[in-house]
Amino acid sequence: MTEQIPLARPEIGAREETLALEVLRSGRLSLGPMAERFEREFAARLGVEDAVAVSSGTTALHLGVRMLGWGEGDEVLTSPFSFVASANCLLYEGARPVFCDVDPLTLNLDPAAVEAALGERSVGILPVHIFGFPAALPELEALARRHRLGLLEDACEALGASDAEGRMVGARGNLATFGFYANKQMTTGEGGVIVPSGPEIAARLRSERNQGRAADMGWLDHGGLGFNYRLSDIAAALGVAQLEKLDAMLARRDQIAALYERGLAGVEGVSTLPATRGAERRSWFVYVVRLADEVDRDATIARLAERGIAAKAYLPCIHLFPHLRELGYREGQFPVAEAAAAHSLALPFFPALTESQVTRVCEALAESVH
Repeated sequence: MTEQIPLARPEIGAREETLALEVLRSGRLSLGPMAERFEREFAARLGVEDAVAVSSGTTALHLGVRMLGWGEGDEVLTSPFSFVASANCLLYEGARPVFCDVDPLTLNLDPAAVEAALGERSVGILPVHIFGFPAALPELEALARRHRLGLLEDACEALGASDAEGRMVGARGNLATFGFYANKQMTTGEGGVIVPSGPEIAARLRSERNQGRAADMGWLDHGGLGFNYRLSDIAAALGVAQLEKLDAMLARRDQIAALYERGLAGVEGVSTLPATRGAERRSWFVYVVRLADEVDRDATIARLAERGIAAKAYLPCIHLFPHLRELGYREGQFPVAEAAAAHSLALPFFPALTESQVTRVCEALAESVH
């Protein structure tokens, strides 16, 4: 039987089991010491003062939107080439995502397109560090300062990346969000973190993630609207273990990306995304290639599946989803993003992938695009 190569696989081992068992035996499954430990250690890893753990990257984004006061009638400039959560988090509060095209090389939000799209109702910018490559934050921050806009970073795919100025993604002083779904650089199963922009914001975030209850309130007292956005201590235990080996997992992702670069070099009909543009350091989240216009992507995916290799179209343009089309979006508005979406293909990518498996994927892809 042909060995199946999945698209992603989390790196879970004995340390995760040990810490999860420690939580189970403690009886503190929520709002306990392990969640606090995870927050401290994540903040230390990023080099920031604080980190607030929540139930997902999506809930982190939602809380970030609320902290910035974006709401009904407001417009926020963001990318159409993203996971849908970066637009949905605005809709939750009645704000409108105003999509802008992306840079053809990095596939991140194009600052020139953002500036061209500014309007009277613009209140903020929500850049996405797509596929783990740092967005153009210095330019976007300058735009935000000039026009008095808020800025919320979607760094859910970029833990471990650093920008051209050498700063870790998420550590520039903006509200920044991370997600830990099972295919990310590290995982808690489901979970996320929001990096606060100051102590008062941190306190508000901790209250809103816990049904509006502040730290000095009684068990059933609530000071305002809140949500059940807590991260369980069992999930936090996975996070602590994952942080301990994060550097090794990131290094292995770098190695696998390099194997793919060599294995796909010269394959007709396939171009690989650049690892860098300048001094930025990419944190490899997924390995995505771009197929030539004449290559049938669906047929390629089917041929790879016949060989036991998972592959996926990655990512669709979110402005073309039905609920966002209702805002007036249509095909042809963002040609760079739409071209990338039409021809991108994600290949198997995770730390346990072996060199022989990468070779097999590269050979199968070369055969499948013709």
